Amino acid sequence: MRIAILTGGGDCPGLNNVIRAVVFQAIKKYGDEVFGFLYGWKGPINNLIKPLTLNDVEGLFNQGGTIIKSSRTNPYKVENGPQKVIDTLKANKIDALIAVGGEDTCGVANKLCSDFKAPIICVPKTIDNDLNATDQTFGFDTSISIVCDALDRLHTTAKSHDRVLVLEVMGRHAGWIATMGGIAGAADYILIPEEDFDIDKVAEAIKARKKEAGYAILVVAEGAKFAKEEILKDQEKDAFGHVKLGGIGERLAKAIEVKTGFETRSTNLGHIQRGGSPTAYDRVLGTRYGLTAVDLVHEKKFGRMVSLQGTKITDVDIKDAVGTLRTIDKELYEQTRVFFGNEINKIKPKIKA
Repeated sequence: MRIAILTGGGDCPGLNNVIRAVVFQAIKKYGDEVFGFLYGWKGPINNLIKPLTLNDVEGLFNQGGTIIKSSRTNPYKVENGPQKVIDTLKANKIDALIAVGGEDTCGVANKLCSDFKAPIICVPKTIDNDLNATDQTFGFDTSISIVCDALDRLHTTAKSHDRVLVLEVMGRHAGWIATMGGIAGAADYILIPEEDFDIDKVAEAIKARKKEAGYAILVVAEGAKFAKEEILKDQEKDAFGHVKLGGIGERLAKAIEVKTGFETRSTNLGHIQRGGSPTAYDRVLGTRYGLTAVDLVHEKKFGRMVSLQGTKITDVDIKDAVGTLRTIDKELYEQTRVFFGNEINKIKPKIKA
């Protein structure tokens, strides 16, 4: 068979491990030919394709990023984009396409499967961990490890200067990175998109913490709402209609300083959270996903997405993974609620079971 692979959306630690696994499995187990479409969906739209051999993936196991590049191209926003994708697959005699990405990339794959019966298998990728129908996406473990490391460092400087420090992290409209990274890094308070927070109550809690320990550290997700308002970098939207979130950490720090009188600084990790070498867990998870994706191709189970359920790798319908975001669940919230804004606010949580 002739199998192609593309990586769409934001780069993510573990992408190269998926690519490496697909090439190894396809060539060594099945004797297939493997090709890479460059720059996500832009590749099949513009016929940007290259062969992938065992030599091409040599030494990729510890490299972040993606050797076949990525973009946020949406074929359904390009004139005749979907048809161009199908025509390119046919022109290159591609028997199956493995699309590696998050909700947007998999959403396009789902539409192509529905509209054209395209032979596509998806692999779930996002540091945000907000894709449904899988217990975890690769890249998430690396991102929260980076957050934890940053918090370890912030603790020492906050304690040395008796400061309040605010760390802004990614995650868009889901609080997974803030929650898990914040817990691992012993943040005093975690503010997430799933729950509104009251800045006056936060300030009161910080005063109490400052009196107790001399310093305080908060983690805030970029999608958390300040006074029920999303904080945006600008009004520009990408090809999938997403706004650019960012800036809540700085705004929150200024508000805390005004309301408490304590020196407060903010740090925004930004793209550091999705760069560099993947953790051992993400290397293994990405590899398992890639191996399974090739097996699904040979089983002709198109329209499916590789999925982690417990410790087992299985597959689900792509449509079950897209459409709604996977946000913090009630059980996790209840276990860890002492760290959240709601515990500060003493208000009824909105998170549902």
